[in-house]
Amino acid sequence: MADPNGRAGKQAGELGLRAASGIVLAALALGTAWLGGPVFAALWLAAGIAIAFEWLSITRAQPRAILGALCAAGLAGLVVAYKLDTGWWGEIALLGLVLGAIALLAETPRDRAWATAGFLCAAVVAAIPTMLRDDPDFGTLAVLWMFGVVWTTDVATYFTGRALGGPKLAPTISPKKTWSGFLGGVGGATLVGTLVVQFGRGGGTGFPGGVFGIVLASAFASVASQVGDLAESGLKRRFGAKDSGQLIPGHGGVMDRLDGFAAVALLCGVALAGSRLAR
Repeated sequence: MADPNGRAGKQAGELGLRAASGIVLAALALGTAWLGGPVFAALWLAAGIAIAFEWLSITRAQPRAILGALCAAGLAGLVVAYKLDTGWWGEIALLGLVLGAIALLAETPRDRAWATAGFLCAAVVAAIPTMLRDDPDFGTLAVLWMFGVVWTTDVATYFTGRALGGPKLAPTISPKKTWSGFLGGVGGATLVGTLVVQFGRGGGTGFPGGVFGIVLASAFASVASQVGDLAESGLKRRFGAKDSGQLIPGHGGVMDRLDGFAAVALLCGVALAGSRLAR
């Protein structure tokens, strides 16, 4: 007979490990966001490189070592080019060069497609948080807003889904996710995202948009975060992987921790590009 107490203890231990890892990661993210500069850029560059390697491992794109080194060098080049203020055209040219090299070195069209997608996903994580942090219209508050929305979405989705249960959100992709969890995540993230911006503005920190716009942006970003989570679950299911890696105790890999964040970062990248074009 199975030991329910033993299983409950194991689950409690896993939840505790997950919580402890989450606290350490949150402290690291918040601390580097406050410091900004090269420290913040280095953190997200490292995260992007880890995502690129995990993506190549999951999809088994070949030659994996060469493509991984190319992705790492390309991501570092993009961040350095941005920090040296080469301008959008310089960054776009470097991006095109890396994508061309991936196309040339990948063994098959399948490898080329998956490696390209992985590099672009990693580039979003490696570059956009730093660009957002440095932008005068967005700045630190925008980064804190992203953290608040994504983290609250994760926590509220998990606990609301466990407490209320109900119909499954996407049973063929992620059987444990429910509609109640989805709605709880959106509601919680909308509240927290709006409060983060309002308190930040009270402290004299700028952030574009009115209150109604922030409410909508927070809700939309929470939906995007959950879509990103489902997309990564679908990717792992397609290739038979349980986790993207084992780098983070209790969480798996960096992709497992940043799947929703990558989707929100992409939205912020679009908003940032639109803001710069409008200036």
